[in-house]
Amino acid sequence: MAEQQLIGALEAGGTKMVCATGYADGMVLECEQIATTTPQETVEAVNAWFANKGIAALGIGAFGPTAVNPASPQYGKILETPKTAWRYFDLLGTIQNELDIPCGYDTDVNVACLGEVTFGCAQGLTDVAYLTIGTGVGAGVLSGGQLVHGMMHPEAGHILVTRDPRDTIGEHSGCPFHDNCLEGLIAGPGVKKRWGGKSAGEMADDPEAMDLLAGYLAQALMTFILCYAPQKIVIGGGVADHTPIVPLARKKCAEMLNGYIVTPEVNDIDTYIVNSLEGKQGIMGCLALGAQALQ
Repeated sequence: MAEQQLIGALEAGGTKMVCATGYADGMVLECEQIATTTPQETVEAVNAWFANKGIAALGIGAFGPTAVNPASPQYGKILETPKTAWRYFDLLGTIQNELDIPCGYDTDVNVACLGEVTFGCAQGLTDVAYLTIGTGVGAGVLSGGQLVHGMMHPEAGHILVTRDPRDTIGEHSGCPFHDNCLEGLIAGPGVKKRWGGKSAGEMADDPEAMDLLAGYLAQALMTFILCYAPQKIVIGGGVADHTPIVPLARKKCAEMLNGYIVTPEVNDIDTYIVNSLEGKQGIMGCLALGAQALQ
C-alpha cells in the first residue's frame, strides 16, 4: 500500500531548507533544518540528509519564481530570483538525479495550499486561495481541484492596491519592482521602511498601523474573491501570525464587497477568511505532493 511507504518532504526556502520524512496520512517522523547557502553546498547537504532514509518519493515545495509546469523546458529550475547564485539552478534535477526516486515539485505557497486542503482547515474543498505574508507575499491557488500553474505560478502577492492617504512609506514601497503592490506595502521590508526598522509583530499593538495594513490586505482579498471565487481563503506567514490583521481585514473586506457577493461562504466570513495551520502547512503539503508522485 502506497500510504505505508515512507515519503520525504523538502520545504526549500530562501533562508532555510526544511527536510522531513513521514507518511501520506500526514504523520511526520523526522524533521531538520539546513541553512540555504550556495546551490551546490545546500543541495549536497539536502541529498545527504535524505540519502539513507529509505524514502519512496519526495515532495518539494520551492521558493520562487520557479518553473512548475512539467511541460516547460525549464521545469524544476529556479527562475529570476533576487538570490542571484540560484538563478536557473536545476533544483529538481539535481535532487532527483542523486536520489533516483519519484519527485513532486511545486512552489512553496502552492504546496502550503495543498497542505491546508489535505490536512488543514480546507479539507474536501476544490477551490482555495492560500496567502503567506512575511518577508514577501506569496499566493498558492487551488482551482477545480488542481494547483494553478498556467504560464507560471500565480504571483498574486504583487497585485496593485490603492495607497492609503495616511501611509508614510514614501514614494517607493518595499518592493523593487512596484510601488503600489500588496507585497511592497504589507510585507516585512515595507513595514520596516515605514516604522523605523520595526517588525509587524512589534507594531501589533498600534491600532492605526494595523488598520493601515489590514486595509491593504482587505483590498487584495476582495480581488482574490472576485477573480478566483475560492471556497476558502487561508492566510499564513509571520506578519499574519503575529498581528491581528486577518480579523481586521476580514471585516474590511466584507464592507468593501458591500453585499455584492451573496454565497453561504461569504455570509459566514469568519470561517471563510482564516489563519493557517501554524507553520506546518508547508511540510504537510510536501508529504501530500510526495504521495501524489508515488501514484
